[in-house]
Amino acid sequence: MAKSKIYTGGGDKGKTSLVGGFRVPKTHPRLEAYGTVDELNSFIGLLLAEIVEFESREILRFVQSKLFTVGSYLAVDPSRTDYKIESYISADSIKKIEEAIDRIDGQLPKLKSFVLPGGCRSAAIAHVCRTVCRRAERNIYRLTETEATVEEPVLIFMNRLSDLLFVIARKECLLKNGEEIFWSSICK
Repeated sequence: MAKSKIYTGGGDKGKTSLVGGFRVPKTHPRLEAYGTVDELNSFIGLLLAEIVEFESREILRFVQSKLFTVGSYLAVDPSRTDYKIESYISADSIKKIEEAIDRIDGQLPKLKSFVLPGGCRSAAIAHVCRTVCRRAERNIYRLTETEATVEEPVLIFMNRLSDLLFVIARKECLLKNGEEIFWSSICK
């Protein structure tokens, strides 16, 4: 069996194929949306390389698989191609994220101020993931303004994911440094 080629040359003129073969410009809002989801998934891989705690690792591995699902969902133009069952986000997936947020948040001290990104390497990476997640969410909403309705579970999943990344960042700071960095309105 011959090995598949990594490069095809099909995108050399600024267009690429969506699932189903329909070609669009590489600047298309759909590509911006799923490209940012892919970027987020890569940053979560970097975060996983820093986290040793089992519960956070387990939920982040789940998240990576679901982000692949979101990417495949966004790579389909529903006016031209039907979604495959693997491209849907379920209510159970959202519930799993919400339960993880609640568990982790229950281990954290009450917030009294805004948290600044940083404190330790893993917390800083989690904050980068959180901000990329917010950008992905904005890009998905931008896609809905230009051409397509995105199903509500995808939007909810992305919104909850940024909250999960926030509590993971806080937890990592406390596990590794014993303290978080808080914003102060008074500059000294």
